[in-house]
Amino acid sequence: MKTHIAAALAALTLAPAALAEGQTHHVAIHVDDSDKRVMNMVLNNAQNVDAYYAAQGDEVVIEVVAYGPGLQMLVDGGSPVADRIKSMHLEMENISFAACGNTLAKMAEKEGHEIALMEEATVVPSGVVRLIELQEQGYAYVRP
Repeated sequence: MKTHIAAALAALTLAPAALAEGQTHHVAIHVDDSDKRVMNMVLNNAQNVDAYYAAQGDEVVIEVVAYGPGLQMLVDGGSPVADRIKSMHLEMENISFAACGNTLAKMAEKEGHEIALMEEATVVPSGVVRLIELQEQGYAYVRP
């Protein structure tokens, strides 16, 4: 009988710890503007969301999706926020940057040569489709 009571007390003691474990949130942030202020707002949003959930004991997975004029954010040697992206990518394991393959192909066609992206970027076939996929997976959608 004592072992049953001890086991029940142990379970009750451990239950709040299990409930206190944080949850994981998922956020997709959209950027389709080449304005440096908008790009910085996107990065600010990502850092603020990360800090907020960390303070709550939660985790967050953030994906920044760039297409159209916003793809400039991820162009190697042409991004006005390259230093911030590089440092955030090193500091935040929970952030990724998706580059629209459609936009990239149109840029290359217009320029007459391949467009190099920052190493932090991953090319997806379509930025719009990627946002749809993320929302279908339960990601919250943010557009600054």
